[in-house]
Amino acid sequence: MSDDAIHDDSLNDNSMNDDLINDNLMHENVTCQEALREVPAGLFGRTLNAMQPDIDMNKIAGSHDILFICLDTLRYDVAAEEEAKGTTPVLNRYGPWEKCQAPGNFTYPSHHAMFAGFLPCPYDAKSIADRQPLFFPVNAGMGKRAPAGAFGFSGATIMEGLEKAGYDTWCVGGVAFFDKRSDLGRVFPGYFRRSYWNPSFACPVKDSTGNQVDFLLKKIEKATGTFGFLYLNIDAIHYPNYFYLDGAVHDSLESHGAALRYVDGQLGRLFERWKAVRGSTFVICCSDHGTCYGEDGCQFHGINHPAVTTVPYKHFTL
Repeated sequence: MSDDAIHDDSLNDNSMNDDLINDNLMHENVTCQEALREVPAGLFGRTLNAMQPDIDMNKIAGSHDILFICLDTLRYDVAAEEEAKGTTPVLNRYGPWEKCQAPGNFTYPSHHAMFAGFLPCPYDAKSIADRQPLFFPVNAGMGKRAPAGAFGFSGATIMEGLEKAGYDTWCVGGVAFFDKRSDLGRVFPGYFRRSYWNPSFACPVKDSTGNQVDFLLKKIEKATGTFGFLYLNIDAIHYPNYFYLDGAVHDSLESHGAALRYVDGQLGRLFERWKAVRGSTFVICCSDHGTCYGEDGCQFHGINHPAVTTVPYKHFTL
């Protein structure tokens, strides 16, 4: 990540200055401390942590590698169907998928949310109080005290917070938002100390996931020292995916499932070798959004359709 800062003098040309803001606060008899308490975490404090989290990230951080694997574009219904049929044995080994709400309806907004700690939340959540976060941004206006089980971090991203805790952070990209070939494609990789992408990882490449895993297996053999945080963007399920289904000429729910089955086989290689080389490892595995194949006349994603906004999620330890 570059240390160069971009300064924009136009930010100083505000019609409302600090004095006016302070006058308004004094007029309303609101002190800074009182204002800080009027945030969602405080308002919902009576119901926060009603359920004890199944994992304490404060015990994970500093004792485990952390793998964050995004199965880009995976729909919950397809993931659940393949799970029920037993056709994704590697992922099935680590428990059932949880039905969740996506943090965004396409890759870019979803990842900004997830990298700030806002992972997919339970599908039946009715408020922010129903979240059980693994990571909690302590400077985001929700209070300074992390909920039980959450790793409270300072900085713009969970990666920055983990770096402060001694982690080395890696990104292995897939979709174009991670390819570093454009200004937009360099935003997310710039959040990591080390970021990697090459054309063999791209969406149109049938063996993209296999190529990513082969690359990672070589990298981890040479990695030494500190604990690592790896983000892996798997794009095989993203369009196009028709070529995972014999005889198909266009993408469909069936080829979507076939792509997931292919990915499952590749993840088996990654998990087995990562554990053997690196030891204790905590894995976050989820989708960032789903996609449509003609439901209600809708195609693809970037829209708020249930097929897009409902995603699978699970976390587990290797």
